[in-house]
Amino acid sequence: MSDSADYTFVCPECAESMLVNDSMRDALLQNGCVICSAALTTDAFSTA
Repeated sequence: MSDSADYTFVCPECAESMLVNDSMRDALLQNGCVICSAALTTDAFSTA
């Protein structure tokens, strides 16, 4: 299953939380939080 969630994302600014896969993780790292636009680091992700 390629759509399985690999990481739990928690924004350090707004506390938005969601399960994400590798491509979503890469997009969040590049573009920032989808809710508050905070810049993100790999610290915002943990393995699910």
